[in-house]
Amino acid sequence: MKLWKGRFQKEADSRTNDFNSSISVDSRMVNEDIEGSIAHAAMLGKCGIIEKTESEKICRELAGIREDIDSGALAIDPDAEDIHTFIEGELTARLGDAGKRLHTARSRNDQVALDVRLTLRKECEELKTGLLTLIRTLCEKAETHSGTVMPGYTHLQRAQPITFGHHLMAYCEMFLRDLSRLKDALKRMDVMPLGSGALAGTTYPLDREYTARLLGFREISHNSLDGVADRDFCAEIAFFASMTMVHLSRLCEELVLWCSWEYKFIELSDAFSTGSSIMPQKKNPDLAELIRGKSGRVFGDLMGLLTMMKGLPLAYNKDMQEDKEAVFDAVDTIKLCLTPLIPMLETMTVLEQNMRNAAAKGFINATDCADYLVSQKGLPFRDAYKATGELVAVCIEKGLTLETLPLEDYRGVCREFDEGVYEAISLEKCVNDRKVAGGPAPENVKREVGRVRKLLEAWEER
Repeated sequence: MKLWKGRFQKEADSRTNDFNSSISVDSRMVNEDIEGSIAHAAMLGKCGIIEKTESEKICRELAGIREDIDSGALAIDPDAEDIHTFIEGELTARLGDAGKRLHTARSRNDQVALDVRLTLRKECEELKTGLLTLIRTLCEKAETHSGTVMPGYTHLQRAQPITFGHHLMAYCEMFLRDLSRLKDALKRMDVMPLGSGALAGTTYPLDREYTARLLGFREISHNSLDGVADRDFCAEIAFFASMTMVHLSRLCEELVLWCSWEYKFIELSDAFSTGSSIMPQKKNPDLAELIRGKSGRVFGDLMGLLTMMKGLPLAYNKDMQEDKEAVFDAVDTIKLCLTPLIPMLETMTVLEQNMRNAAAKGFINATDCADYLVSQKGLPFRDAYKATGELVAVCIEKGLTLETLPLEDYRGVCREFDEGVYEAISLEKCVNDRKVAGGPAPENVKREVGRVRKLLEAWEER
């Protein structure tokens, strides 16, 4: 059934139908389309635009269609133009003229704008749940390893001592920001466009606020042109998805590095690793690599949405049919990535001694050595910095570390050194003393885990 066939004398070419069809993408909105139609029919009956008995009959039959689809008794026709046409056609086949009254005071333009918002509202709730679970998993690991010393890096060079728990909590901060972005996007999306018609509203006396209440929207759209032309919310959710994938990709990059023989900081479970078709010794972090790679497709979804929208005049244009495939792919990809990542993190083995050994070999306590000269001996920092740099050179020449370098070598560089330097440069002390807010001291990490868990509880209540 073509909703627009009255104007045309010839049947559409099959190639036109195939190219124009969106049923393969928008069929996932079937429940939301029916939900919106039930609310619309109820409003039409309340306002006397159609008979109350017909409104009730339409609502009952739409609910029956939904039940039949859910049970498998009714299959969605893949040859239908879109999900809206399919549902209306099925309703008309069951009710006759009463079914044809459903589309009174409604266009597919405002109908699809509503369906996309309803669908994304549901999808984003699932994304929120997934991110909350990911953050909770990171908190558990961070708490367990709040005192596990490891090297922190800049430029991929060992820099200063931190703890593995502190490192993991940095990702919690990233994902908390992602949740905040999602919340903001959902707030701006919480607008009910139905009643905008094709672009100019309608002459029927609609009660749009009533429809909005039935569907759980905070407010109605205030301009009929914008009501059907707005896809900002799709781009915002795609941006949220892109930033989240940036953070997932960075985490997975580190997992790939950490489980390599060159680092060997962690070992992934066999259940979340793969092998090689030719090299029997290999244990590859393919899942982490694939998550890292999938970030590119989500960035592409965002760029596709922005490019599709940038030159469109008001109001609706067929280009906008491309919105759903892009934004649905973005949210689907994040959900797909979280599915293996969370249990992969839960089951990974942390090789604490390897982390500690790497921290000992990188002169990452050099800053603490310089700070010892400043705080205990009163040297200016630049003098202390120079002396410590000379000590590192001596260590490299002799194949030693600052912890194993004899005191006479220390005093050969600077007479101010005494036995107290060895306590000052202990890696555990270096970490434990970094109690400044936001620092890696174990007590800080545990406190931050508690703070984040309280934030998660607040998020779950929303």
